[in-house]
Amino acid sequence: MAIVDKTKRISFIKRTISFLFMLAFYSCSNPEIAIVKIAETGRSPLFKTIEVETNKPASLYICYWKKGKTDTVFISDTSQQGLLHRLTLTGLQQNSAYVYEVAVADKPSSKSDIRHFSTEDIPVEILDQAFLVESDHEALPENFKKGYVMIYRRDLPGMVYIVNARGELVWYNHAKESGYKVVNLIKPDRLLSLNAPLSYPTSYGNEIAEIKLDGDTLLHIKKGEKGFDKTIHHEILYNQAGQLVTLTAEDKTVDLSDAGGSKTDTVTTDGILVLDKQGNKIWEWSVADILSPATYPGILKEKKDWLHANSLSIDTDGNYIISFYLGSQIWKVDATSGKLIWKLGKSGDFKLTSGTWFGESHAVHKTSSNEITLFENGTGSKQSAILVYHINEEKKETFLKTKIVLPENFYSERMGSAYAVTDSTWLVSAAQSRNVLLIDSSGKVLWRVSTAFIPYRAVFIPAEDLSLFRTEKK
Repeated sequence: MAIVDKTKRISFIKRTISFLFMLAFYSCSNPEIAIVKIAETGRSPLFKTIEVETNKPASLYICYWKKGKTDTVFISDTSQQGLLHRLTLTGLQQNSAYVYEVAVADKPSSKSDIRHFSTEDIPVEILDQAFLVESDHEALPENFKKGYVMIYRRDLPGMVYIVNARGELVWYNHAKESGYKVVNLIKPDRLLSLNAPLSYPTSYGNEIAEIKLDGDTLLHIKKGEKGFDKTIHHEILYNQAGQLVTLTAEDKTVDLSDAGGSKTDTVTTDGILVLDKQGNKIWEWSVADILSPATYPGILKEKKDWLHANSLSIDTDGNYIISFYLGSQIWKVDATSGKLIWKLGKSGDFKLTSGTWFGESHAVHKTSSNEITLFENGTGSKQSAILVYHINEEKKETFLKTKIVLPENFYSERMGSAYAVTDSTWLVSAAQSRNVLLIDSSGKVLWRVSTAFIPYRAVFIPAEDLSLFRTEKK
């Protein structure tokens, strides 16, 4: 018995010495990259996921370049400390050969051997959805030439496209069972979207999602979970506190008997719902908190879609700016108290010192230079326009600074957007004409992409705001 115990003790001591020797060896040596392989994700050919295993904990990144193009080397994100790593390479081109090597973040000289992969073709059904039809390249602003345009499809299959000034598709994502109702870039590498299946009409949705450009899902909340108790429409964005801000639709029971209706009539009205990233309700507000539907002229005709809020943005002071398509007004609402700060437009609080008031509008937003920019649908004239109002909030005065009428063939009765690219050019979604334009202050079209779907909005993304083609380590 004693001999057996002694043998066990000797064996234990040998194993311990061996372990300590290996520990000392690995502590003094650099991490070794043991296994590298391409992950089969079945996703877009414009990004590729590489799986790497190291023999000791390390952080890694990947350098990659197009074969034969060593003058431009791209760099992936850096992985967290660990043994198993998944790194995604973005900004790839279709049907192209690439070269890459894996490097240890703390010791860049410790690298894998040179490896290769090739990308496949983008499916034809994806490419056929958006294509460049005209471009005056010499007249394009330099920031536009370097930047990108994001458009998205609201019906099925849902699509998000990011194209460059040459009309080339540099990134896309598709959802087979839901449309992308609204999408915003959260720079530099993620998208926040409102989604819904076809059972939800037009701009209405029941899911909030945030995805990285490498395809990973960071956030996914569905209606009915926690404080997400209302249908969302037209808007999803983050406020300064990192909370989700949305426009909502809600049916309210209202006594409309004085207006010729019933005592228990139903009015569909708009509101704001603020959620945290877990879906808990932080704050909510309703148009009915400010304006009584029972005293609103013509409420019986409009009760199924009263006023129709269609955009929500955050002012530089953190308060909310809401546009109403049917009311032809823009409201500013206190983000804490919910009180109305002002109304801009017909029968509003501002004196118009020159120009004319807007009619039905979309994509209303305020710039840091006290200007309100909007896309006017122009249902009266059957011509849409870009309008810019300069406002003085203290004096409650405004004037129409800019009006650019779109050519008649780009008229859009509903939907649409206009965002400044420079002081004299705007990116426009002429939604119902199925065109996205870059237009100058004279009304000349400098660039145009045609789509196979109705592009609700189009957003210009400066090159520095998008982390697709990073050439420096983060």
